Amino acid sequence: MHFDRKDHSNETLLHLYRHLLKPRLIEEKMLILLRQGKVSKWFSGIGQEAISVGSTLALDPDEYILPLHRNLGVFTGRNVPLDRLFAQWQGKATGFTKGRDRSFHFGTNEYHIVGMISHLGPQLAVAGGIALADVLDEKPKVTVTYSGDGGASEGDFHEALNVAAVWQLPVIFIIENNGYGLSTPSNEQFRFRYFVDKGPAYGMEAVQVDGNNVLEVYDTVKRLAEDLRQNPRPVLLEALTFRMRGHEEASGTKYVPQELFTEWAQKDPVENYEKWLLEEGILDEEARMRYRETIKREIEEGLRIADAQPLPTPTLEQEIGDMYAPISELSVAGSQLSEKGNDQLIDEQPLPTDNYQPTTESITDKRYVDAISDGLRQSMERFPELVLMGQDIAEYGGVFKITDGFVARFGKGRVRNTPLCESAIVGAGLGLSIKGKKAMVEMQFADFVTCGFNQIINNLAKSHYRWGQNADVVVRMPTGAGTAAGPFHSQSNEAWFTHTPGLKVVYPSNPVDAKGLLCAAIEDPNPVMFFEHKLLYRSISQPVPDAYYTTPIGQAALVREGEEMSIITYGAGVHWALALAEEIGLSADILDLRTLLPWDEEAVRRTVEKTGRVILLHEDTLTGGLAGEIGAWIAEHCFRSLDAPIMRVASLDTAVPFAPSLEKQFLPQQRLREAVLKMRSY
Repeated sequence: MHFDRKDHSNETLLHLYRHLLKPRLIEEKMLILLRQGKVSKWFSGIGQEAISVGSTLALDPDEYILPLHRNLGVFTGRNVPLDRLFAQWQGKATGFTKGRDRSFHFGTNEYHIVGMISHLGPQLAVAGGIALADVLDEKPKVTVTYSGDGGASEGDFHEALNVAAVWQLPVIFIIENNGYGLSTPSNEQFRFRYFVDKGPAYGMEAVQVDGNNVLEVYDTVKRLAEDLRQNPRPVLLEALTFRMRGHEEASGTKYVPQELFTEWAQKDPVENYEKWLLEEGILDEEARMRYRETIKREIEEGLRIADAQPLPTPTLEQEIGDMYAPISELSVAGSQLSEKGNDQLIDEQPLPTDNYQPTTESITDKRYVDAISDGLRQSMERFPELVLMGQDIAEYGGVFKITDGFVARFGKGRVRNTPLCESAIVGAGLGLSIKGKKAMVEMQFADFVTCGFNQIINNLAKSHYRWGQNADVVVRMPTGAGTAAGPFHSQSNEAWFTHTPGLKVVYPSNPVDAKGLLCAAIEDPNPVMFFEHKLLYRSISQPVPDAYYTTPIGQAALVREGEEMSIITYGAGVHWALALAEEIGLSADILDLRTLLPWDEEAVRRTVEKTGRVILLHEDTLTGGLAGEIGAWIAEHCFRSLDAPIMRVASLDTAVPFAPSLEKQFLPQQRLREAVLKMRSY
């Protein structure tokens, strides 16, 4: 192995040595503790330390790094206190995740590190979001993120590199090519030999280094970082290396030919660099032993502190409370509509003004689509850190024209057309949040959210609970049937997300709530799934305040009062219930949930106790829909108030059909009529 010292001082070379040695000695200790049962799991990076150490030390301390589970050198290179690292691995309360996650599944803004999730690929897109924030703020910074050769087979790898290249984001994508994805060799993962062959296809520079040569890694990353700070663009950096132990210790290495271990043992990054330093007279035997003893003492002291720390004491208040970031009082200049909400939904009927004091008396008749556009525009004015991302939302204004004219007003930096890379764009939203920005991601149709599902469920929803990082992202989605758009443009898929703690799910039924809830969602520091029924976009209108205002998330609205029964619903279901009540002279409470997670338990309780008869209505399919959850809650908490069985009314348990006659049968309007008449006569 050849080491080129170039013009590096002895101090720099020894600095690299100390940082290269430290993770190796920590790992040797961890393997002992693993056998003693004091650490539950370990992913060894022995043999790959030069990549983490060289790349970390080549960056500025405030530049973000997104490591994987074999990158201990990133954490030690950033001088993360060992007692906190050990406490993290032991599941102690003083760890970075308070015992909620293991190993390197955490981040720390103090040290500018964003740890991985087990799905590997999503972090690449988060790095793009962090870099985007730096570009928007005109900060000459670079972001580094890692992928293994196995993880690079995931779609997130393609999406993240594609978006970074299109947007020219200063990200160094380091591919640690160690030959195996767990037990699967490279020739069963991909058909090319080297990852540098992929760079030109994305329109980016690709560089290859000996990943076991710490000087080569350090010099290459340092050179690239200096260039990217001045000329922002992504670079693919392939580091050739080898994994000397199992994927994790329990998996072993029997599937790897022994001759590979023999070959790569001769390329050990620590031993070779140490030998070179000794040969060059930069390091002597006394200093070598001194460095080792100093690091070992630091390890033992860190373990002593960590061992003395308590395991987490479970408390319901903390566990539930930490799922969401607290909401600060952001809208002091704006007012809120009353929790009674919009008493009437038809444009010729008046808008209530209880507790609403806008800064202007101006109220204009607006369609549902106009109210959403109005709220989005005013939020862009109110929050200069808000960035909009979505397919065709810039000059074209989006397929429903909600962002029409936004580019002229706010510029293409903040109103960004995206490639068809939903996962990468949602991940970029989290990256923007890490840098203190807000993001709105528009799915062209709610059906397409499946392409970003992993990022939403496993990254956005869990990040605050895991390591205290909020995900200030609103995902807007046109949803619903009734337009003969078939099974891929008509789904009501809100129930997928109501089962995911950490998310908030909002579904307004009218223009007033659409604007107020959207503004509230953008203010909220937590991830919000915002559903907009596309059939309502241009079919309903009503007087909407022109001033900025918010409608509280989590509060239902009683839109009609009556005595015979309660119809609890949301979205288009509100209009179906109102129309039927008007047609047959039904005296019913019609409760518009508005927010589906968290839904308003007290509002449900009040109407159930009042009428004693409940119909739960939604456009989503019946099985697994929100009506089942609320119905179970009513049976558990309000059973004594019931005078009749709870009824659920929903769409058929089929995909959404295309032909209008089939779609009409699929939707629940006729079944709602039947249920109301049955409930009336019970």
